[in-house]
Parts: sequence; structure tokens; C-alpha cells
Amino acid sequence: MPTPAPTPPVTVRPAIVVPPGVKLPSLDFPPGPLYVCQTSGGKSSIDYEPRVEQLCRRHPEMGPCQYERNLCRAKGGQVFTAKGEEVTMAVEAEYDRVVQRVRFQADGGASAPPAKKK
Repeated sequence: MPTPAPTPPVTVRPAIVVPPGVKLPSLDFPPGPLYVCQTSGGKSSIDYEPRVEQLCRRHPEMGPCQYERNLCRAKGGQVFTAKGEEVTMAVEAEYDRVVQRVRFQADGGASAPPAKKK
């Protein structure tokens, strides 16, 4: 009886392949607020509604989580995890790549230059 050919090993790619130079924050969040917004006026916690916080603890790359972090940045702040790790724009770009986020215009069309008036 012939011996069956060995099965090649299965390779599993991790969900996030971090490019060189980008350090993703730990997903091991301690109890309490997930993020802190640090501005020139001081530090304040970024608070989420309980269901959103539960989502962000598992998937920080999701839109509602990113939205609150971007509000902090819009005020000139920096975002840090509760452990003190900074969530930089490079980290956000990696999160966008992971979820393959695409931004569309509100009207659904491609942006085009305005028509010239005659």
C-alpha cells in the first residue's frame, strides 16, 4: 500500500502586519478609560458609550473609536492609551489598512473639478 504524500504546512497570515517603524499599541487595555487626550490644557479621558467601549477594546481600528481619537487631534491634542502608548497617525494609517477603509463623498460620486461657467 503506497504511503500518502505529506500535506504541506498551512501558513496563517496575521491580521495585522506592522510595517517597519510603526509600533502598534498593546490591546491589553486595563479597566477604565481606553484613551487619554493630552492637550496644552492638560489630560482628559476619552469616554465611550459602554457598547462602543466594548467594541473598541476588541477592535480599536473601528470607525467610532477612531472618530473620538480624531476629535482629540482636531483640538491639537495627542492620543495615548491608558498604558501611556501614543496612538500616532502612522498607527491610524495601519488601522485603516487593516479594515481597508475607503472614504466616499457624501453624494456618492467621484470628486471632480467644478464645471466652468460660460
